[in-house]
Amino acid sequence: MLKFADMKSAVTISPINMKERAGLDLRAGDTVRVWQKIEEIKQGKAANKKQVVTRNVRKQAFEGLILAVKHGTEAGATFTVRRVASGVGVEKILPLYSPTIESIEVLRRARTRRAKLYFIREKASRDAKRAMRKQVALTPKAAEAETVEEEIVDAAPEVTEEVSESPEVAA
Repeated sequence: MLKFADMKSAVTISPINMKERAGLDLRAGDTVRVWQKIEEIKQGKAANKKQVVTRNVRKQAFEGLILAVKHGTEAGATFTVRRVASGVGVEKILPLYSPTIESIEVLRRARTRRAKLYFIREKASRDAKRAMRKQVALTPKAAEAETVEEEIVDAAPEVTEEVSESPEVAA
């Protein structure tokens, strides 16, 4: 009689290597590059006027900071990645074992004192506001200062002084 342990299953649970993904040990604060498979579907008409659907699969990288990892290495585990693209914060919540994810590269590890780094959202917006305030405040004054400086240089007569080097003894 065959025992259950001796039988090998021909059923695959997932098309990805789950042990490899679980072994990545993703944590909040890590900087990662996630390669995703993106399927583009184009619909057009062929020479014989029939509808033709073409499918094109490409890989796209999404690189950013991990804000949170939820549910550890379970089947429903997810992680949140944040990046700033064109001055706008973009976050993606990605399933750890998704077949659309080609690979995950850990670029940099960071020691954090929090399990979830949601405060980074507010910190980034605060820094952006502060930078905008400085930029707005400096731009008009800087332009005025340049024109005033040019006027002063043009109006001032050239003064040349000759300094004689005579040794003076301090008593």
